[in-house]
Amino acid sequence: MTVFSAASSRSPRTHTRAHVVPIVLSGAAAACAVALVAYLLWPTWGTRGANAPDKLPVSVGGTLFNLPTSAIRMKIQRHTGPQERIDLDFLYPSLEPPGAPKHVTADTVEATVQSIDRIFLSIAAHHDALAPDQRTATIYPRYLDQATTMPEEGLTMRMFRADTPYGSEDLYSAASPALSARCTRDAATPGMCLSERRIGGADLTFRFPRSWLSQWRDVAEAMEKLTAQLRGPRS
Repeated sequence: MTVFSAASSRSPRTHTRAHVVPIVLSGAAAACAVALVAYLLWPTWGTRGANAPDKLPVSVGGTLFNLPTSAIRMKIQRHTGPQERIDLDFLYPSLEPPGAPKHVTADTVEATVQSIDRIFLSIAAHHDALAPDQRTATIYPRYLDQATTMPEEGLTMRMFRADTPYGSEDLYSAASPALSARCTRDAATPGMCLSERRIGGADLTFRFPRSWLSQWRDVAEAMEKLTAQLRGPRS
């Protein structure tokens, strides 16, 4: 009877510890998982590691690109081999990868607000979707206003009609150098432009401020130069 009583008095505490330990371990595992995801997805504008290569060979949609490591915006994308999509940015007009950002505090944030000084690029597998040039030739004309203006020499602009899916945008185009860009209009935030092209199995989408179109030839040549620089060896 004495032995039974002692065992009974210890049993509740033993059961409590048995339930608490798995909960603590599960909480620790969840915290580690969250920390890992945050580390991988956090944008990395800082300097790269001492052992990181200058460029990474990356395959998108079966097309090879050689990408500057420090231009890749997210750590999770900084690896060689096949990828579905990769996001980069480059300083403009130098087209160099951006360096580490300046430290900003609550006291200095207003003084440090600057205009966008970089061109953004996304490379994604297209999976045989309609090509950008075909979209420009066959889809956009259905939604464009008939009136055409020439805001800069050699550059034409047509507005999308207000009752269309692109109602707050304009289409810019030029022949030499070639340029096609869909741009939002300036409002509470500055207008931005999107220009697409297809390279093999990947679509390249450039994004830049609409205000840059005052020097549209420089922008068109910059996109062409970046495309040539990032292409890997061709078979």
